[in-house]
Amino acid sequence: MTTHEYTAGATPPLGSARVHPEPAPSPTSAPTPSPTPTAQSAPAPKKPGRDRYLDLLRSIALVRVVVYHLFGWAWLTVLFPSMGVMFALAGSLMARSIGRPALGVIRGRIRRLLPPLWAFSAVALALMFAGGWNVLKDPDNGGTWGLVKLIDYVIPIGAPPFPWHIGSKSGLLEDTWAVQATGPLWYLRAYLWFVIASPLLLWAFRRVPWATLLAPLALTAVLGTGLVTIPGETGNAISDFTVYGGCWVLGFAHHEGVLQQVPRYLAVSCSALLMAFGLWWASGHLGPDGWDLNDIPLAQAAWSFGFVVILLQYSPSWQELPGRLARWDKLITLSNNRAVTIYLWHNMLIMATVPIIDQAYSLPFMHSDSAVAALDSSYMVWMFLLVWPLIGLTILAFGWIEDIAAQRSPRLWPDGAKRKKGASRGSHRV
Repeated sequence: MTTHEYTAGATPPLGSARVHPEPAPSPTSAPTPSPTPTAQSAPAPKKPGRDRYLDLLRSIALVRVVVYHLFGWAWLTVLFPSMGVMFALAGSLMARSIGRPALGVIRGRIRRLLPPLWAFSAVALALMFAGGWNVLKDPDNGGTWGLVKLIDYVIPIGAPPFPWHIGSKSGLLEDTWAVQATGPLWYLRAYLWFVIASPLLLWAFRRVPWATLLAPLALTAVLGTGLVTIPGETGNAISDFTVYGGCWVLGFAHHEGVLQQVPRYLAVSCSALLMAFGLWWASGHLGPDGWDLNDIPLAQAAWSFGFVVILLQYSPSWQELPGRLARWDKLITLSNNRAVTIYLWHNMLIMATVPIIDQAYSLPFMHSDSAVAALDSSYMVWMFLLVWPLIGLTILAFGWIEDIAAQRSPRLWPDGAKRKKGASRGSHRV
């Protein structure tokens, strides 16, 4: 079974539960830095500074994930491989942080991850239990082992149990809602294992960079071609690690300046060849959803790796968003500050749009066939328009938990507006 994102409202293949984040400016990569800084030396990174280009990429990745899970368009996985991008950005931040004692960094990353997960798990499990799910009697996850597996809702070391069908098809939500809701948790599991493995991966990367960078692709080829098959959730977890491991290590390469040492024409040419191979492989191994790369691990790994290399090679390291992009500054800041909340809840919120929109069929002017047909034909558009206000409400309700987890003062709507206003006032002082 392969890692894939699935469309909200469609039951994923049995055995899978999946449906995903922090930038930093790259340091200089000169092998022999001068012991005495001069006026020509590169300026030290600003304390509050963020690489807005990387922030923009993360925001695009989040929007793409929501749109994909709503509409299920397979071509979106080719247009923008969101998960590969998000793992690369997280790997870059991890490489920056790991200059401090590794154990403290790992503990800090896990601390940031768990409280938002606990809030989501509390709501999801409460709804499952209220819907009549009894984990002890579940035919797929029943007995003592199913009870033990509930720990994955607290610490995402494996795949959590959930009912494949709950409630009725005529209920407020379709009977596969639990599968859809728990889908995003595969990303947290993969992220956790990448964080734990990062000290070893970074140690290996600094000694044998190219071997460490390409090893995940080689392992994906072994698994993706069927030379070795690992069944069940263990196979899914290993597949996740190999498919996106190259992107995580690319984050290291970006931060350490290794990518910048490769001539751009060479990096782009090799990436294009690798991406072409990914599409060629996908063309001969199309799944039930056609060109959905999430169903084709080797194609996903090759395409995501090449795509990320090109994005990072052209990385302009903006301190501020330029030109027309500046108008999106607040939303990009907000989405980066609430990336975990948005990712965790978006699938459940997509499903929550259905019972809300269904109320429109009861309105007085909806008794004509033409009105019903118009709503039917535009249903997905209304879902798309409604899910964003619901995401906004969820940010207000649960997003502040990310601040608590990061040991910051809780903020309801951290879009950077107050910071910019304060900076503007200060700029007029002499």
